[in-house]
Amino acid sequence: MSDMICPGIGKLEDMMELAQTSDGSFVSGEEGVRAILTPLDRKEEFIVYRDKTLCYVKSALGYPAIYKVPEAHYEGPATAILMDLDGTSVRSESFWIWIIEQTVAKLKKDMGFTLESADEPYVSGHSVSEHLQYCIDKYCPEKTVEEARQIYFETTEYEMKEILEGRGKAGAFTPSPGLREFLEEVKGNGIRIGLVTSGLYTKAMPEIISAFQTLKMGDPLDFYDAIITAGTTFKKGQTGTIGELAPKPHPWLYSETARVGLGITEEEKGRVLGFEDSSAGVMAIRLAGFHAVGIRGGNIHAGGMDSLCLKQYDNLCDALPLILGK
Repeated sequence: MSDMICPGIGKLEDMMELAQTSDGSFVSGEEGVRAILTPLDRKEEFIVYRDKTLCYVKSALGYPAIYKVPEAHYEGPATAILMDLDGTSVRSESFWIWIIEQTVAKLKKDMGFTLESADEPYVSGHSVSEHLQYCIDKYCPEKTVEEARQIYFETTEYEMKEILEGRGKAGAFTPSPGLREFLEEVKGNGIRIGLVTSGLYTKAMPEIISAFQTLKMGDPLDFYDAIITAGTTFKKGQTGTIGELAPKPHPWLYSETARVGLGITEEEKGRVLGFEDSSAGVMAIRLAGFHAVGIRGGNIHAGGMDSLCLKQYDNLCDALPLILGK
């Protein structure tokens, strides 16, 4: 394990050192590369130079990318916050992991199948296709991600209908503790709020609508200043989405919410915080140029991304002094 000061990030703790990147393009000790580090979940690789750090984001679907990690700074009070949905705003990760599990069980024709605890960092926080490709590689390599996606969306459509009709899985979507108090305090101080998710629109909107109904907060479309999802369900003959190839930990969902949704300029980035419970989300926030605040209970620690968080809290409301500059 390595603890190293990396330009653009600071101290990266508990990272594993690699001799080269997984694609062989960068080699430690050659052409100015001081070190190559990867977190516990191995989803990213940090290529450390004297004056910069590159982040190689791997892809289970064959579309990796390399980003220069930008410097991030924060001076409160905040003028805007970026909020993750699953796990941060709504406790639903266990439900979506269960849907993945059901999908693999159907692929294997073994309804007694269960995921292992070691699978958690790879079946939450990323895109549906990334989750499914991981499971296929491990549990049923003879299947394709296209087969899995069809089963996944059929299962999701059925379960969402069951939930809306009161017969679905109990406790599927529960507002995070203190969500209403947190959002109302932030909004009441004139701070803009963007909601960001790697989930498709068809799964994301029922979640937040359900949470707002539970909290008696009205229509979330009227409350949030911007809502960005990964797009729409991909079906034959219908408009699809690029969200499956550019989800968290890529920066684009957070970048779009900030720049397009909330109109945040480069000069304003120091007054913005992103809130996440997943390792992929933390990386996405940092690559978008913002500081990340971790909400415990997700897979930030399991993924080895603690050192990329500005702060971590057990409850959203615990972060209010940081947001409000008090």
